[in-house]
Amino acid sequence: MSQARRFSCHARTVMVSLACSALLLSGCSRGATNNDSTDSTPTPRVTSSAPESIRNVTTGLEVPWSITFYGETPLISERDSARVLELVPSTSGTNFEQREVARIDGVAASGEGGLLGLAVRNNYLYAYFTTRTDNRIERFTIRGKPGSLSLGRAETVLTKIPRAINHNGGRIAFGPDAKLYATVGDAGEPDLAQDRRSLAGKILRMEPDGSVPSDNPFADSLVFSYGHRNPQGIAWSADGRMFAAEFGQDTWDELNVITAGANYGWPEVEGIAKKRGFIDPVQQWPTSDASPSGIAIYNGSVFIANLRGRRLREVPLADLNSSIEHFTNKYGRLRHAVSAPDGSLWILTNNTDGRGDPQPGDDRILRFVPATQ
Repeated sequence: MSQARRFSCHARTVMVSLACSALLLSGCSRGATNNDSTDSTPTPRVTSSAPESIRNVTTGLEVPWSITFYGETPLISERDSARVLELVPSTSGTNFEQREVARIDGVAASGEGGLLGLAVRNNYLYAYFTTRTDNRIERFTIRGKPGSLSLGRAETVLTKIPRAINHNGGRIAFGPDAKLYATVGDAGEPDLAQDRRSLAGKILRMEPDGSVPSDNPFADSLVFSYGHRNPQGIAWSADGRMFAAEFGQDTWDELNVITAGANYGWPEVEGIAKKRGFIDPVQQWPTSDASPSGIAIYNGSVFIANLRGRRLREVPLADLNSSIEHFTNKYGRLRHAVSAPDGSLWILTNNTDGRGDPQPGDDRILRFVPATQ
């Protein structure tokens, strides 16, 4: 039986088992209170989730950061070990086993830096990672078949992205235009976010080889948008809108709709400011309830993995002023959410990074099928 068929059959078997055992989980509801008396924007409507199906895909990961797929095969990055793992269906058929594909040379894990975002395009794996001198993006030819994958020699895509102990950004993804996008933090120097000559505090857009697309908003520049503090999630809806999640400092975390060439305000503003020249977020949350990292567009909603907020937040595309909260305080810190080839949503926990409270089996990937609302 092919791997893709094993993947799909396994998913159906688990779903039937879950239904029979009535494994029903629901999230808790918390509002996003706005304490800024100058902001008349309505408080987003927050509801709790209906009963849902969820199960472990794999457990025992060490500070995982990103999930991507090479065809049907899941690939995972581990921040501190610099390992790229592939997940292989287990012989028992109950979950996936981990296999090391490679360790990325030159990774210098420190603070929030290390092996961060992964993306796949054609037969290449792209990796964003921290070295002793910079953040950079390299790509590697993917060799072999699922279950025995390996990586070819590194090819440089982009170097000299500012690095720091924190605010490294690190999410990479290919947009519907086949361009590579990368989120970059301000590297602990907020003023760099407003300096278009710097790559820090930006969302970058490039050709797959790292060159500047001719239609970028600023001539001879990789900068696509600026004024960002530490964005770590990007995704596109079917109508082409680009969404990004961003860590605020101590007041507001944000969900933004990204427009080419736009200024999102940091460090001049944080959250909704209604100030000329800056683009306001479509939603904001107190930092205690969010710390948004990876995001996914799935089933008509933006799903946002939250670290400090320890919940999966769902924002319907049809009503960006509402949200549904899933699994609050159930699985700890959540780092990434991604739409999987089998039609489910996969969620990556992040409790082994020194800031969480690991439970037995952490860190893990969870397979989630939201209930019909």
